[in-house]
Parts: sequence; structure tokens; C-alpha cells
Amino acid sequence: METMETVEKIKQQIAENPIIVYMKGSPKLPSCGFSSQVAQIMINCEAQFAFVDILLHPDIRSELPKYANWPTFPQLWIEGELIGGCDILTEMFQKGELQTLIKETAAKYKTEDEQASS
Repeated sequence: METMETVEKIKQQIAENPIIVYMKGSPKLPSCGFSSQVAQIMINCEAQFAFVDILLHPDIRSELPKYANWPTFPQLWIEGELIGGCDILTEMFQKGELQTLIKETAAKYKTEDEQASS
């Protein structure tokens, strides 16, 4: 039963956050080199993103790789789609693809107030 609840929690997090990173630690205090690199990339993209510290959530840590069909962390999800882990994000960032994707996604989710004032 717990497994289903965890999968539902993951689905909800992904649905509620257009840009979310599942990582070890937090963007300010990452607990592994790969998470640190991805957090830095996201910060360099000036992305507003949610994150889940999988070290604090062993249930998500064990279930997400099965749900995502992706064995490692960190994982970046944008608009409900798994974009990838550290190597893929680094490559996308170097090509400028990640910045474009994040900018376009952020623009879609700006609040009405933000759009009115810009």
C-alpha cells in the first residue's frame, strides 16, 4: 500500500511543479557532486524550481527510479516529463537547449500579475 501512496505523492509533486529536481540534499547544500552540478546549472539558468531532497524521503528515493524508469539521481522533470540526470543536463546546458526550455516553461507559468507588470 505504501508504494502506491509514494507513487501518488511523486505524481502530485510532478503535476504541481512545472520544474522540479529530485536530488540529494538541497540546492544550497547538495549532498553529492552530481546534485551539486545540477543545482548550479539550474541556478545559472535563473530557474525557479522546486526540489525534493531524496535523502529525507527514502520512500521517494526507492520508488522514483522505478516510476521514472531512470536509476539515478538527480532527476530534472519539466511539465511532467523526465528531462534527465546530470550528464544530459550538462550537455543541454552547454548547447543552450536547457536555458531555452526553462525560459519557455517559466514564461507559461508566470502569474497573471507578473505578466501584467512586465
